[in-house]
Amino acid sequence: MRDCANSRKQRRRSLYCGVVANPFGAITDLPDVMVGHAERIGGGWLTGVTAIIPPPGTIGAVHVGGGGPGTSQTDVLAPGRLPDTVDAVTFAGGSAFGLVAASGVQKWCEEQGRGFSVGPGIVVPIVPAAIVFDLGRGGDPTARPDAAMGYDAAELAAGGEVRTGNTGAGTGAMFGVPRLKGGIGTASVRLDGGAVVGAMVVANAYGSPLDAASGSLLAAPYIGDERLRPRAPAATADPPASGPPVPMNTTLAIVATNARLGSMQAQRMAAAGHAGLARAIRPVHTLVDGDVIFALSVGEHDPVAAAPNSWAGAEQIGGLVAVESAAADAVTLALVDAILSATGVDTPDGRVESYLERYPSARP
Repeated sequence: MRDCANSRKQRRRSLYCGVVANPFGAITDLPDVMVGHAERIGGGWLTGVTAIIPPPGTIGAVHVGGGGPGTSQTDVLAPGRLPDTVDAVTFAGGSAFGLVAASGVQKWCEEQGRGFSVGPGIVVPIVPAAIVFDLGRGGDPTARPDAAMGYDAAELAAGGEVRTGNTGAGTGAMFGVPRLKGGIGTASVRLDGGAVVGAMVVANAYGSPLDAASGSLLAAPYIGDERLRPRAPAATADPPASGPPVPMNTTLAIVATNARLGSMQAQRMAAAGHAGLARAIRPVHTLVDGDVIFALSVGEHDPVAAAPNSWAGAEQIGGLVAVESAAADAVTLALVDAILSATGVDTPDGRVESYLERYPSARP
């Protein structure tokens, strides 16, 4: 059992234990972006929290595509609101109960002096949050994230390599149809001129990531590097094992770029990220999915530099379109990373297999 009540020193050591470089890149490829996870597994628990902490002054935005979102502090991210900056973003399990984890992340930010200044020595951290439904997947529906788990995730946040799979907010993540283990994944895309777009996805969708006939990942054709592209499963592979349906879901994502964007442009980048989900999940944005994508602009890189040469005469538009397109690509890759890094789990409702456990021949 992994328990977030262990000592912080022990948890910090485990954060780096066995972590290898992600072949798809990571959201932490962006300067000063940090990610931290806390989770608890066993004894009725199968859930966790992920905190994404950008540098001070980061512009934030959000776009909701699903029919059943669970969020907090998202209204302040609309263009024209005060403030227009974000101090952290919290992803958590636990359905609406898990939103309390953001208060722990907020407490950590306050202790670090991160937040919107409202007076001498007084800051109010802006920490929007979104949740996935994983209630009871470990056996106990009252075993869900709290403020302490959110604080732990923020305290463990670091740059560099990022744990993926069954960790943080992806600990209890599952696909509903067919019943497969989901998880958390990350990726990044580099554009001409030095612009970078990174993403992180919690894959917990009602819909399927698979082609029903072949078992191949729907997103596989969008992976340009053949070395990283999952193979088509062997013809003899069986379909995923049947089990109780997983009727309540939600896929969460965050996209971040070092391109200099205003709040309206960041909102368009968040909206574009949903195309990355639509490529990889069928159906997507259903009534029982609370699909949410956050967007962060964390740098001062001129988006014009990202414009392809063919956009001569329209460099500003071309650069912004390139960033939006990369956001969709990064979300797709991060979702694939979540699927490939997930591992099967035993639950009170039976074993939930991972994709590569079910289709080992598909391993890239």
